[in-house]
Amino acid sequence: MSLVLKRKGYEVSIANDGFEAIDTVKEEFFDIIFMDIKMPVLNGVETYKKIKEINEKIIIIMMTAYAVEDLIQDALKEGAYGVIYKPLDFEKILSLIEESKDTKQGGLILIVDDDPGTCKTLENILTKKGYDVVISNTGEDAIIKAKEKIFDIIFIDMKLPTLNGLETYLELKKINPKLIAIVITAYHQEMDDLVQEAMNNSAYTCLTKPINIEDMLVLINEILTKK
Repeated sequence: MSLVLKRKGYEVSIANDGFEAIDTVKEEFFDIIFMDIKMPVLNGVETYKKIKEINEKIIIIMMTAYAVEDLIQDALKEGAYGVIYKPLDFEKILSLIEESKDTKQGGLILIVDDDPGTCKTLENILTKKGYDVVISNTGEDAIIKAKEKIFDIIFIDMKLPTLNGLETYLELKKINPKLIAIVITAYHQEMDDLVQEAMNNSAYTCLTKPINIEDMLVLINEILTKK
């Protein structure tokens, strides 16, 4: 990695374990860190958390050759920019470096969900990624907010009090016919009719809870890139 990146004109430093990485970050400023998840003593996610205490704005991309989904999800929740898998694809690495330069441009996202835990988790993750996030706990409140601002993406839970997710989505479509909405549900069988109706009315896709963070971030990036 060092040889390839140096040939491309980047300045590169190397650390062989988490503690060395933390010490290096204390001494130097870095734009991007590529960090292996599976390391001795202090794994990549634990190292990441300590580095963020030193510099919370640093962009960190995790690397792994193993199926460590729990650690990957943990890293993404903490705000890691992305994950790449070994053997490394150097074209993807170079592409990620270029993309990360614009990471703070973000977009405006509305989350409509009556579960405070889900809202807080998604808000924390997306805010760390540079997105502006607004929360609504009811469909009625979401409609009010959609009249005040134009959102790039809206996540809508299908199971909402009073006005359900489908009814909320259809009202939001009246306000903005070009709305991009992702419906979410923890009750796929119970909510299947509502989900299908939303999809028939041009909802972008449906995510099932618990939401896979990596898939969600890829989806957001895909939508904003198309826009």
